[in-house]
Amino acid sequence: MEFDWIDADLKRLKVTPRDIEESFEDPFALKLLPDDRADDSAARYYGLGKSLNGLGVFSVFWTDGKRFRVICARTMTDIENDFYERKKAEEV
Repeated sequence: MEFDWIDADLKRLKVTPRDIEESFEDPFALKLLPDDRADDSAARYYGLGKSLNGLGVFSVFWTDGKRFRVICARTMTDIENDFYERKKAEEV
């Protein structure tokens, strides 16, 4: 998995790039495509995952299937964490 941090506004990220990358490698990570996008070529996805230290990360990102460009990221809210945990329980 390759991340494109070139031209990334790291000040907009509320978590470290390392935590973000680890959250994408979480085996229970969720990647969601919003329903309201008409142009799939510029689609932005939402991601929910946890870093190795257990930090829940919510991210908005773009991907071409190989590279990932994170637009913004922050820690999960309680509601997002509950949703993540419910989906994780369904997988186990």
